[in-house]
Amino acid sequence: MNRKTLVLPAVIGLLAPVLAACGGSDSGSDGGDAIVVGTTDRFTATKDAPAPLDPAFAYDVGSWNILRQTVQTLMTMPKGDGDPVPEAAEKCGFTDSGNERYACTLRAGLTFASGKAVTAKDVKYSIDRAMAIKADSGVFALLSTVDTVETQGDREVIFHLKTADATFPFKLSTPVAGIVNPDDYAKSKLRDGFAVDGSGPYTLKANVKNDVIADVEFTKNPNYKGTLKVNNEKVELRSFEDADTMGTALDKGDIDVMTRTMSPEQITKLANASSGNVDLVELPGLEIRYLGFNTVAPSVKSKAVREAMAQIIDRSELVAKVYGSQAEPLYSMVPASITGHSNSFFNTYGDPNTVKAKAALTGANITTPVKLTLHYTTDHYGPATKREFEVLQKQLNDTGLFDVNIKGTPWETFRPAEQKGDYDVYGMGWFPDFPDADSYISPFLDKDNTIGSPYANNRIRNTLIPESRRESDRLAAADSVTNIQDIVAADVPLLPLWQGKQFVAARDDVTGTAYVVNSSSSLQLWELGRGVRG
Repeated sequence: MNRKTLVLPAVIGLLAPVLAACGGSDSGSDGGDAIVVGTTDRFTATKDAPAPLDPAFAYDVGSWNILRQTVQTLMTMPKGDGDPVPEAAEKCGFTDSGNERYACTLRAGLTFASGKAVTAKDVKYSIDRAMAIKADSGVFALLSTVDTVETQGDREVIFHLKTADATFPFKLSTPVAGIVNPDDYAKSKLRDGFAVDGSGPYTLKANVKNDVIADVEFTKNPNYKGTLKVNNEKVELRSFEDADTMGTALDKGDIDVMTRTMSPEQITKLANASSGNVDLVELPGLEIRYLGFNTVAPSVKSKAVREAMAQIIDRSELVAKVYGSQAEPLYSMVPASITGHSNSFFNTYGDPNTVKAKAALTGANITTPVKLTLHYTTDHYGPATKREFEVLQKQLNDTGLFDVNIKGTPWETFRPAEQKGDYDVYGMGWFPDFPDADSYISPFLDKDNTIGSPYANNRIRNTLIPESRRESDRLAAADSVTNIQDIVAADVPLLPLWQGKQFVAARDDVTGTAYVVNSSSSLQLWELGRGVRG
């Protein structure tokens, strides 16, 4: 058959006819050998992060993609995205008009993979544990609006919130709200290593070498009860050091599916190929990339320095030179496809302008060239990251206003250093916790933010974020969200760069690829099966 790119629109109703035209993607069987999925995500236990897979600690897309297969949550994101739906719960909902009391009823007969019954007390234990441990990853902040958790009998759980939070159902679909067995997870200590036990669709066996996962074997959990249809008996998630090695494995037939992160060159090659037994699937994506600033560091403490960088950086050139049609310039931390998006940075700074940048620095009595080091991670966001920072370096240095060096560091070292404030300027990516503007705002700007930013704007934290969360109709939250974006553009604690598309490459006999990754880049391995593609 001809190799082709399957472009899957974000609108749920359009998915079915597009897939049907491509021969159908939901006709897989649940038999056969393990489906092998490749990823460049690395899973490492270190001194700074000895418990990478504990739901109370994990807060990166790779670790969450393991937890989502194994640890069940009360709510889950539906196939094709949309509002969250019950999963471990039979039903959930706000029971008051102010969005401050949220009640869930567990499914009858729910058990952990071990066979032990899951009760409301286990849900309370899991939520209370994550909030009490307060891991330095900052993931507990997703539960910041929870005041107390109450149980009634074995199946009723009631969340009493400190303030109205219409996004709370989304938060209950994230792994930090995963239900864990108190027998396996201590109340006040993280669970070190790579063992994971839950009530999700799979059980897990990790092959670990030198404190690094080489591959993870997911086996269908016979005790699973939930809304997810598991289309296979076994999936292996294999970790590769780089995209080229992963691509070679796909070509040789050693893996069946290639996920994040492929290189731009691989995507282009697959898209342009006219024959072969591999399909490239383009999926809706909400990934963003940005620069973060340690706003108390001497080199960037002056807002004028950050303004000048915002005035100089040419996002269109950056995207064209590094990512081509696989990304788009981003002028806000909230991407264009999310309700409430505003092009605040473009509205504030317009097109790149060296004269205006120089004026900002001169007006603040900043001596030029400003010496800076831009830090990036070498092994977490894909092979094009180094090239991206080379382009940023050239753009800034060519103005004569900056003297920029760049430095790449492996993620296991980069992430703890960034959180501790060791970097003045650093590059980060973000895959949303859930598809809502709040997930692009609160994790960076609220108290206990995930990047450890010292930037604190009282109006954002005390007024605008609570205002936006009160609105059940997310369109009604747009004014608050726009105001937040305008403040960020004015103060520049963060500098958005681009938003990306996402792609999956799969062999022709693998089905379910249309849904294997959702818009938040969450793996849904239960969607995969084997069948015949025509």
